[in-house]
Amino acid sequence: MRFTPIALALALPLAVCASAMADQKLAPDQQTKVEEVLKKEGFTKWKKIEMEHGMIEVDDAIDANGKEFDLKLDPNSLAIVKREADDD
Repeated sequence: MRFTPIALALALPLAVCASAMADQKLAPDQQTKVEEVLKKEGFTKWKKIEMEHGMIEVDDAIDANGKEFDLKLDPNSLAIVKREADDD
């Protein structure tokens, strides 16, 4: 039974870190800026925009040709740093 307090003490920081890395909604002003960038880049619609692992992630962004992508944007510059075709 002595190990229980030690295990709890070790588990708590891990739980806090995991929740800190969970998906987060963007602030409304940043959401608007990201949507402007997406429109400027030719995307017509998308499902979800969120902050995950320090990057802005856009799920299922549809371009003018109807092709679907998952995107990652730099949170500071809002530049698209990764564009992955969604082949589902």
